[in-house]
Amino acid sequence: MYVRDAKNRDEVWLLDHIEAMDLDDVAFRSRDYVIAVDEASNTRAGFGRTRIHKHDEGEFCELTGIGVLTEWRGQGVGAHVVERLVKTAGDEGFERVYCFTNEPNYLVQFGFAPVESESLPATVRERLEAKRGDVMPDAVALLLPVDAFEMPDEAREAFKRAAPKAEQASEPEERAEDFGIDPESATYKYDTGR
Repeated sequence: MYVRDAKNRDEVWLLDHIEAMDLDDVAFRSRDYVIAVDEASNTRAGFGRTRIHKHDEGEFCELTGIGVLTEWRGQGVGAHVVERLVKTAGDEGFERVYCFTNEPNYLVQFGFAPVESESLPATVRERLEAKRGDVMPDAVALLLPVDAFEMPDEAREAFKRAAPKAEQASEPEERAEDFGIDPESATYKYDTGR
């Protein structure tokens, strides 16, 4: 597994999965995304985005649109996407990044800390309110100093051996008893008793 910058050819795939996961796609630009890819099969497993907000008061970096396909969850894919996004933000000159999410516990493991709305700069607070109004009514603000990012050892190890989990069958296996057939006495599957 590895994480790479998204390419133009990834745009349709990204938009399909962003919509399926009901994630924020405001001001979509594929070049802002990174994608986790299985190097053996070239299968895309997860993605995320850095979004730079420029205002008269300055600018800030938001990590957003982070998603991992169901069959790849629990294997460090999301952790490595977040790591790459934080590194990208640092390379762009940002000392800290924000994330607005309704699942803060996931990001807390990497060093993110919740921030009360009243403590946020006005432009950041406006973005949080917009996120709450558009796609995530229960969103909270999280802040991470870029140099404070921590990758849990188990996520790093899981990513090294990540593989898609087999899809669960949605229908239970049918048995003879389900159709009123006694498998001990029937001579044929559709025995009519004649």
